[in-house]
Amino acid sequence: MRILAIMVFVMSNAVSFGQILNPFTPSQIKQLDSIAIQDVPKGAPGIATGIVSNGKIVYQKVAGFANLTDSSLITKDTRFNIASNGKQFTALAILVLIDQKKISLRDDIRKYLPSIYPKINSKITIENLLNHTSGIRDVYDLWSLQGLTWWEHSFSNNDVLELIGKQQELNFPPSTKHLYSNTNYILLSAIVEKVTGKSFVSYTNDLFRNLNMPNTSFEDDHTKIRGPIAKAYFNFGSWTTYDWIWNICGDGNIFSTLADQLQWEQILQGKVKCKIKSQILEKSQQLTDNSTIKNYGYGLEFGIYKGLSYQFHEGATGAWKATVIRFPTKHISIVTLTNTGKATPNTQTRQMADLVFNLKNNASYLVTKPTKIGSFVSDQNMVGTYLTDNNFTFQFEKRDSILYLKRIGRNDVQLEREADNILHQTYDPDFKQEFKKNGKGEMTVTAYYTSHSPYTLTKAISDWKDYNYQSLNGRFTNSETNVTIDIKFVGDKYYNVKVVGSQDSSKGLLISPTKLLVDNYVLDIENKVGTPKIFLLSADRIERVKFVRLD
Repeated sequence: MRILAIMVFVMSNAVSFGQILNPFTPSQIKQLDSIAIQDVPKGAPGIATGIVSNGKIVYQKVAGFANLTDSSLITKDTRFNIASNGKQFTALAILVLIDQKKISLRDDIRKYLPSIYPKINSKITIENLLNHTSGIRDVYDLWSLQGLTWWEHSFSNNDVLELIGKQQELNFPPSTKHLYSNTNYILLSAIVEKVTGKSFVSYTNDLFRNLNMPNTSFEDDHTKIRGPIAKAYFNFGSWTTYDWIWNICGDGNIFSTLADQLQWEQILQGKVKCKIKSQILEKSQQLTDNSTIKNYGYGLEFGIYKGLSYQFHEGATGAWKATVIRFPTKHISIVTLTNTGKATPNTQTRQMADLVFNLKNNASYLVTKPTKIGSFVSDQNMVGTYLTDNNFTFQFEKRDSILYLKRIGRNDVQLEREADNILHQTYDPDFKQEFKKNGKGEMTVTAYYTSHSPYTLTKAISDWKDYNYQSLNGRFTNSETNVTIDIKFVGDKYYNVKVVGSQDSSKGLLISPTKLLVDNYVLDIENKVGTPKIFLLSADRIERVKFVRLD
C-alpha cells in the first residue's frame, strides 16, 4: 500500500489538478517546480503552492507528507494552519458588520469591551485595531515577559481579555504610530461576538460558507479540528512533530487548504462569484478609510516589491508557515502553505514572482555597497555601541587586534578592513559596514548586504563621570503583568538581570546612564542621578512597560 501511495503522489505532482490554463512554458514550469520543492527532501513534510492569474488557476504544486506516521501525502485539500494570514478574514468579518451598519470604523472599542483601559481617555477605534495603530501591547510578548512559552498552554480568547484587562497603559497614544500587535485582531474577534451574539468561530464559518471555502475555519478548540491536517514538523537532526493545543483565534489559528486559498484569490480577482458584496471585497483590499498609515490595511500589508506595487501577508506559528502575495495591477496572486520548519515560503513565493515577472535578483534593486570611500576612521573610533531609533544594536569590539561585530542573539562576526572607512565580514565580504559622521557630528555605521536595503545606526556616546553603577541594583515590579525583576551590577557596565521565580538569568549591558540592554529587551531608566526608581521596558511589540522599585 505504501508503494502505491508513493506512486499516486508522484503522479499527482507530475500533472496539474483541477482546470488549469497554463501560460507557462515547460521550462518555466520546471523552474517553478524546482522553487516549490527546494526544501522538500525525500521522506519529508512539504508544501502546497499555487498561482492565480486573471481569475484562473495557472499553476499548482503539492509535495511532501502531511503525516509522517501514517505516510499520508499533502494534497490540495490538506488543511494547514495559515496563522496570521487569517487576519484578512477577521477584517472581512468586520467589514461585513460595517456594511450592515452594526458597527463603525470610528467606534471606540470600549463601546463593546467596556472593561479594558478604563483610564485611557484617548479614543481607541476599531480602525486602530485593524491597522495596528491602537498602541495595545501584544499578548505574546506579555506572556514571554511573564516567562510563559505560549504554545505550551491552551490559552483562550478569554485569557487574552483577562490579561489585557490588567493593562493600564498603551505602547503609545492611539493613531500616532503603527506597531503590529496580535492583540488587535483578537479584540476584533471579541467585538464580532459582542455584536452578533455568536461565537467568532460560528460567525466566520457562515462567512466561509458564503465564500464557498468549506475547508477553512478558525479554531477555538484544538480537540475538534477537522482533518485531513498537515502536521507541523521541525528538524533538529530528525523530523519531530508536536501536539497543537492552542485555542486562541482571530489573530490566527485558522486552518485552510490550498484549494480554498486559491478560491479566495479567484474571488478577489472577480472571476468567481460568492455571496459577499463585491464592494466589501474591493474595500478589503484597500487601506482603511481615515488612516495616515500606508503600509497596513484590512489584515494586509502594502509595499513595493522590485518596483511592483503589491499586497502581502506572512503567517507563521511553529513549523506551519504561509505566504500570500498579490500584484493587483498584474492580476496575479501567489499562495504558499508549508508544514516544515525547513521551508521559507516568504522567500520561495517571491522567487516565483521573480520568475513570473522575469525580475532580476535582489542586488539589482538594492544599494548593496557604499558608493564611495570616505575619510579614514581608526579602529579605536569604530569601537563602541551603535543603535537605531528602535534600539536595534551593533557592538564593535577589538580583541587580539581583530575587530568583531556583536549582535544580540547572533554569533560574533569577525571583520576586516576593506577601505579607509569600510569593513566587511571576513567570511562573507558582501556584508559591509561603512563608518562616517552624520550632520550632528555623531559617528554612524551603515550596514549593507545583498538581501536588504542599507540601514544606519548611531554611536552611543555617554558621560560616565561620577556615575554610580551600583545605584541600579535592586528589585523592580510591574503590576500589569505581576513580573518582578532583580538587577545586580557585576562589573564593566554589565549587570545580572533575573525575573524573580525564574531559574534563568541574563546579562545586561548598560550602554548609557539611562539605557540597559538585556537580551531583546531595552530598559529605559527614568533618572540618571541618584537611585533610579522606575525603568520602562520595551521589546518588539511591547513598549514602556513600567517597573517600579520595591526597595
